[in-house]
Amino acid sequence: MLHATHIAVDLAKSVFEIVVSDQPGKVMERHRLPRRTFLEFFANRPTATVVMEACGTAHFWARKIESLGHRVVLLPPAQVRPYVLRNKTDRTDTRGILEAHRNDDIHPVPIKSIEQQALTSLHRIRSAWVAERTAKINLLRGLLRELGLVIPVGAKKAVPHAWAFIEDDESGIPDALRPVFAELCDEIRALGERITGAERQLEAVAKHSAAAARLRTIPGVGLLVATGVLAFVGDIDRFPSARHFASYLGLTPRESSSGMRRSLGGITKRGDCYLRTMLIHGARAALVHAHRTPAPDRLREWALRLERTAGSKRASVALANKMARIVWAVLKHDRDFKSAPIAA
Repeated sequence: MLHATHIAVDLAKSVFEIVVSDQPGKVMERHRLPRRTFLEFFANRPTATVVMEACGTAHFWARKIESLGHRVVLLPPAQVRPYVLRNKTDRTDTRGILEAHRNDDIHPVPIKSIEQQALTSLHRIRSAWVAERTAKINLLRGLLRELGLVIPVGAKKAVPHAWAFIEDDESGIPDALRPVFAELCDEIRALGERITGAERQLEAVAKHSAAAARLRTIPGVGLLVATGVLAFVGDIDRFPSARHFASYLGLTPRESSSGMRRSLGGITKRGDCYLRTMLIHGARAALVHAHRTPAPDRLREWALRLERTAGSKRASVALANKMARIVWAVLKHDRDFKSAPIAA
């Protein structure tokens, strides 16, 4: 059902700017409300289309406003910005949101459920812990290298080798640094345990999801990719084809064409960077596994042939593109992926 009245909201932490429009390009009302009276404003109004940017707290407020009978549309903030004229203020932001909503080429962001937000939070927390652990390992490795002590490559080897240097009286580490290095090793261990705990929670969620189990039948798709797709993508039916889904993830070539000249470059890198990164990591893992398998399936055999001609990095990205298309097909048709053997 379409509503003639459109309400644009510029979200903030404590003060919300609101404009009401009954005609395209014309503002009928303006309001600046504190947080405590924000929902009361919508409860006392007839049903309307509420337009907001998909920024912080947007999904929470969207669920609350929808429960009051309104239709909520979330727009990508990056695509709203060109419609903000002159200086950026709350007033001009709301006008820009109204104008951006009139553009049919801007696709709304689906409103996440609480379950989806729980999954995305687990992924974000785990990702932050991984980044923090990597930073601490690099710090430990760099400081020990300054003392002439080299740790082998690999996150799992960092703490055991560093601890061996700390306990060795002849290693050359100054006594003032031994307790500090020991503390750093303990922090790295603790972060590793937290990451493992977050993965256990993701595994517990995946066990109760038939869609996650189907996704994990795809080569290169493991726990993180399967739960990440369910968390960040949501309803797969909003993508008309597998290419649309791969394009949404930024895995399709960037085009720069004019007239009779068509030029394709590297991937666009649009969409969710985290999910795209996980897919490429999964593709790398699938390539490594294909090297160790005597008779890989057609998908991985194709990736191996491409690796020989284009290199491992391009082959990984191309395989990630194919994996994204297979993910769309598996979710769209509700069936497991079946690998095709190589024809004799």
